[in-house]
Amino acid sequence: MKRPNNAALYMRLSVDDENYGDSVSIETQRTILQTYAKENGFHVYDEYVDDGWSGTNFERPSFQRMMADVDAGKVNCIITKDLSRFGREHVMMDYYLEFVFPEKQVRYIAVTDNEDTEKGLSDFVPFKNLFNEWLAKDTSRKVKAAYKAKFAAGEHLCACAPLGYKKDPEHPNKLLIDDQTRWIVERIFELAARGTGPAKIVKILTEEKVPTPSWIHYQRDGLFANIHGHDPGEKAYLWTNAYVTNILTNETYIGNSVHNREHKVSYKNKKRIRTPQEEWLVVEHTHEGIIAPELFEQVQKQVSARRRNTKDHTFQIFSGLLRCGGCGRALSYGTNRSKKSSFAYYACSGYRQYGPKRAGCTQHYIRYDVLYAYVLARLQEWSALAQMDESRLLQRMLNASDRERSATARKQGTELAKAEKRQGELDRLFTKLYEDWAAGKITERNFDLLSEKYQTEQAQVEEKIGRLQAEANEERETVDNAKKWITLIKQYANPTALTAEMLNALIEKIVVHEAVQVPDGSREQEIEIYYRFAGKLDG
Repeated sequence: MKRPNNAALYMRLSVDDENYGDSVSIETQRTILQTYAKENGFHVYDEYVDDGWSGTNFERPSFQRMMADVDAGKVNCIITKDLSRFGREHVMMDYYLEFVFPEKQVRYIAVTDNEDTEKGLSDFVPFKNLFNEWLAKDTSRKVKAAYKAKFAAGEHLCACAPLGYKKDPEHPNKLLIDDQTRWIVERIFELAARGTGPAKIVKILTEEKVPTPSWIHYQRDGLFANIHGHDPGEKAYLWTNAYVTNILTNETYIGNSVHNREHKVSYKNKKRIRTPQEEWLVVEHTHEGIIAPELFEQVQKQVSARRRNTKDHTFQIFSGLLRCGGCGRALSYGTNRSKKSSFAYYACSGYRQYGPKRAGCTQHYIRYDVLYAYVLARLQEWSALAQMDESRLLQRMLNASDRERSATARKQGTELAKAEKRQGELDRLFTKLYEDWAAGKITERNFDLLSEKYQTEQAQVEEKIGRLQAEANEERETVDNAKKWITLIKQYANPTALTAEMLNALIEKIVVHEAVQVPDGSREQEIEIYYRFAGKLDG
């Protein structure tokens, strides 16, 4: 018996789609879908709306909710205005239309494209999907060009104005100095010009109860009255070193606009990554500066000097690599001068800045010389092994014997070959079955029974082939990454000292755990080294 169509009416609108006017608005889509469902006797289970989401992103919240309802058996028919409303990425579109929907027995209808999986999709669907993806790519390119033109014209495109500024009411993309907050920026630069470092500035701002930029944006309308009226609580003053450093190095405060600090991976992948500084777009004199250029330049030299050297003029080779094993914050550098022989150390930055109660963490203290000796010993061990026996090192990195790994690979290869052979057999059986039915050699009832059986097995075989291929690809990627790291470690043969270049080339991060007391009275401390391409290695 044929299942009733429990339909999902899916609507999507991205910011770029709004350029096309009412023809693709949510209300227009809703009218078309509701009319279609009513005229064709569909039972509408629910409506799903993603407003402001790109068609190349399939992690849309309402889309995910709809697919969850499909998996739960609540929905077995999806209706959209056209194919582009469902998505604009042709690989994912093919995946849903050719694999997911048939497997889950879901009917899909694109109304204005006149496409219906129950009636059979037209041969033009792949071309329509490619065109929809091309349109998304072309739109992305045009948007970038438009942004670049706005940047060059001195416009400042942002959701919130930087600390010390406000948006011009008459020209929202222009910045005006905010007299209520400019003093915070001036105070920070004043302290920095005296030689005060970011950590000390944070302490002073916190003690003086200066509100943070995020708190100001959060409480924009009533904040300043509250400062003089009652204390809004400690969360309003939780400054960080990163906050302060960002302000001290931001050219916005001398009247320049800096753009393209971050960019999306592609028009398909919306993840944002940091752009190399040499590719930033700096437009000078776009607004009135708060800080004099001479003062800003002086502070840049001091910030740069503090990054390069510690108080005892030694280079910070572990900068950016150390993480607290308790809270995940960075470890900060310090010196102990209470004894005749001073020494350097690292400790949890949250613990040092806020204390154990506010940071929710412990000290995670480790001496610089202990850390240095341990990391150097580990790299010397891996370097020596890479020089003497590269295959043995590869074996240790993969954490399995060659025999076991080879056996696994052979087993996967055998299973994959069997699955692909069975897939071919099923295709031939299905073709033969259809020919026998067409020739009247078997009844329609038997054809339906065998057809369902073969289709079920085909889906199972396809899933198995996909899984085995993915496992094989993952295995090859693991081996390739291990070989990349071995090539790197061989470039630093027999190291006798650590350098920042070496550490950043070989190591992704170093996690320092709290030291613990053992029964014999000594202290033990776990240090986890995560290597680039290889991750955490045993022994």
